[in-house]
Amino acid sequence: MSERTIVLKLSGSIFSSGEFGRITKVIRNIVKTGKAGLYLVLIAGGGETARKYIESGRGLGLDQASLDELGIASSRLNARLLIAGLNGLASEKIPTSLQEIIEELELVHSSPKKKILVCGGLYPGQSTNAVGAIISEATHADEFVNATDVDGVYDKDPRKYSDAQKLAKVSAGELGRILESESVEAGMYDLMDPVALKIIARSKISTRIIKCDAGALRSVLVGDGAIVGTKIVF
Repeated sequence: MSERTIVLKLSGSIFSSGEFGRITKVIRNIVKTGKAGLYLVLIAGGGETARKYIESGRGLGLDQASLDELGIASSRLNARLLIAGLNGLASEKIPTSLQEIIEELELVHSSPKKKILVCGGLYPGQSTNAVGAIISEATHADEFVNATDVDGVYDKDPRKYSDAQKLAKVSAGELGRILESESVEAGMYDLMDPVALKIIARSKISTRIIKCDAGALRSVLVGDGAIVGTKIVF
C-alpha cells in the first residue's frame, strides 16, 4: 500500500473536553491497525488555555506579537499532552520551526514504530490553521484536514441564521468572501484565516474542514468514502 501523509490540525477545544480521549484512541487504532503507510502531522490548537493567557496578557497591555507567543506556548503544551495520549506512536520532539518539522518528519518516515509528528504553533502572526497549511505545502502532504468546532463551511453563520446551509464543497474564493468578517487577532482564529487560505489557494492544497470529533476523524483518516465536512476546491 502506498504511503500517505495527512496534516491534521486539531481544535484546541478538545484538550479540555471528554472528546480528547476518544480522538486519541481513534488515531492510535488507525495508525496501528487500520492503514499501513499512513503518516500524520498533528497540530494542536491552543484552545481555552491560550485564550485565558491571551486575555490576561491583553489586560496587561501586551502587544499583539507577545500575545501570539502566549498562544504558541499554550498550543505546545497541548501538543505535549497529545504526544502522551498517543502511547509511543508519536515522536517525542515538538518542532518549533518549519525546518525542524521537515527534518523530524524524515526521521518519522524512517522509524519502524513512530508514525506521527506533533507540533503546536510556530511563529507570531500565524494561526495553527496557517501552520497546518504551510506544513502541507512544504511536505507535499496528500491532504490538509482542519478539524475545528464546526462540522463544515456554511453559506452564512449558522449561529445567527437558522436557514444556513452547509456546503459539501466550496471554492477558495467563495470561502474567502465568507470569512471576510473573521477576526485575525490572537486567540480569535476559528474556521480558517486569510493567511491559511492564501497558502492553500496558491498551492492548491487538498483541504477539508470537519468537526473535531472521533467519528468525523475516523472517516477522513480511513478514507471510507463518506462525505464529511466541506472540501475546498479550485
